[in-house]
Amino acid sequence: MRRQLSLAFLLLPLCPLPALCQQQSTVIINAQLADGTGAPLRHVNLRITGSRIAKIGNFKPAKSDKVLDAKGFILAPGFIDIHNHSTEGLDADPLAESQIAQGLTSLILGADGDSPWPIAPWIEAHRKNPASVNVAVIAGHATIRELVMGKDFRRVATPEEISKMVSLTAHAMHEGAIGLSSGLEYDLASYSNTDEVIAMAAEAAKSGGFYMTHIRDEGNKSFEALKEEIEVGKRAHIPIEHSHIKLGTVGVWHKAPEYIAIINDARKHGVDFLADCYPYEAWHSGIKVLMPDKQYQNPASVEKAIADNGGPESVTIAEFKPNPSYAGHTLGELAKINNISYVEMYSRIVREGDAANTEASIIGHSMIEEDVKAFYQQPWVMVASDGGIGSEHPRGAGTFPRVLGLYVREKKWITLPEAIRKMTSLPAKRLNWKDRGTLKVGNYADLVLFNPDTILDRATFEKPFELPTGIEKVFVNGTLVWDTGKATGAKPGSVLTVSGKTL
Repeated sequence: MRRQLSLAFLLLPLCPLPALCQQQSTVIINAQLADGTGAPLRHVNLRITGSRIAKIGNFKPAKSDKVLDAKGFILAPGFIDIHNHSTEGLDADPLAESQIAQGLTSLILGADGDSPWPIAPWIEAHRKNPASVNVAVIAGHATIRELVMGKDFRRVATPEEISKMVSLTAHAMHEGAIGLSSGLEYDLASYSNTDEVIAMAAEAAKSGGFYMTHIRDEGNKSFEALKEEIEVGKRAHIPIEHSHIKLGTVGVWHKAPEYIAIINDARKHGVDFLADCYPYEAWHSGIKVLMPDKQYQNPASVEKAIADNGGPESVTIAEFKPNPSYAGHTLGELAKINNISYVEMYSRIVREGDAANTEASIIGHSMIEEDVKAFYQQPWVMVASDGGIGSEHPRGAGTFPRVLGLYVREKKWITLPEAIRKMTSLPAKRLNWKDRGTLKVGNYADLVLFNPDTILDRATFEKPFELPTGIEKVFVNGTLVWDTGKATGAKPGSVLTVSGKTL
């Protein structure tokens, strides 16, 4: 026994994680390592043992190791999508092929104020029946608001109602939510005031959560909405995640430098402010979001709103269950087909949707590349999709490869190490995940191996489900889930809570 202990002691420096050293390992050799920090690429080997990274360096694989020669490929931490809408999609497709095909290994669900409820049963169900990817969930402000106010939500909440919302926020955090999200531009949440949001955000902050927000206006009043968001961060003492940063109407085009200056000033004065951005000049939402004043049947209001968003040819119907024939057509095209004005066509679609208790989803081409570029070049802006499984927008299947293929390789807006940082350690920083998002010994082996010369999105607005090229292999918690163009069928994903704790 004494000899065995001595031997174990002598071997300990060679194996920083002794419990893993008895397991069969996979060693990836000859890859260029992008470690997630933004540091230059380097040629080193990496050993996976169990669910963790066991070794990184210029070492020789052991005879018992499974060796993967990755010459010509980049090895990076698995990509983290901090704004993903696969809540329902994962139930139907737990392999999440459209997500792992992009190199995604972790999805954060519950954005825009809309989350599963209650939180605990949802987490338990996904713990017992894991997906191919890791998941975490944010509590939704609108979800909680509706629980308290029911159908009587078109007003400011009373102090008693806000108190109930705060209690439910605390309950959600206790059950495993990682923060609070809001969608203040959407109908249910749009009637809330700033104090309501601050009260709930402050409660989330007590449990180490952050505040993710689709701000109250991303168009003509985007500057006012930004200032409200910063006020929430200051008064609630909570880190901010600004969802899908954009300037989405004609009147605020070219104003990204001014917008960025306000954020930089807030950061300078202590506001913990990060943002995410998807790599398209078009957004995807409900048709009513075009109308901040909610005057859907007022011709003058409708005409102004559509003009603000680039005109009738800039608005395309993505999906409309009451009349599926509308899908794929712009407002202008539908107006001509029906021999009416585009203003009346808009109001008709809203009426038809209301009658069926639904809403048309639309794609609005109302942003410009100049602003998107300016945002992506900020060190505090990360990559996120605002899409997910089954998304009718190409961002659901193409976001991360698009950034690497278009913005890095072709346009050279940002370097490859910086792009990887925006997909890995920067979202991990906002999530306070210490053992994911970078490649270092002891971290979970969430990894993506890709070809920097061929990686590119193939999803389009006409064919939004096309999978990208260039992603060779994806590991989640040390298990291979994507291999040379197809899912392996493995489902090793974990449910993660605040600070990356695994349930």
